[in-house]
This record gives sequence, structure tokens and C-alpha cells, in this order.
Amino acid sequence: MTIDTNAIVTATEANQNFSKIARLAEKRGHVVVLKNNRPKLLVVDLETEPQIDMTEDEKIDFVAARILREHRAAFEELAK
Repeated sequence: MTIDTNAIVTATEANQNFSKIARLAEKRGHVVVLKNNRPKLLVVDLETEPQIDMTEDEKIDFVAARILREHRAAFEELAK
């Protein structure tokens, strides 16, 4: 996914003015929300971007992060 630098906002700004972020997503198709200067969230206008394209590596990273989050206790126990 290509990130438009005009469609990047901070988490603080998104929290304080979500309606502005929603309008920006409608205009640009999506908005990237940064937390601690790193991309954290993606606000997507589903009418203009009905599918989110991911590379195979991004899909693997996404699923791996979810598995790690859901089974963290088990992984920590195995690491002992």
C-alpha cells in the first residue's frame, strides 16, 4: 500500500477530532494514524477502497502478530 503523506495523522489528533479524520478518509480513501511516530491504525473509506491489498509477507506478519497476541502466555511458558 502506498501511503499518502497528506493522509497521516497522530493518534492524539484522531482521538480529539475523529470527524475530521473521517472526512479526510472519505477524500483520500484512507488515513494512517501514527502512535509514537509509527503507523498504528488505518482508517479506510470502504466505498472507495473496498479491498485492502497486502503482500504475502504482510499477510504472514498480520497473522503471526494475531497468533502471538492470542497465545502469548503459552509462548512465554514455552520460552522458559
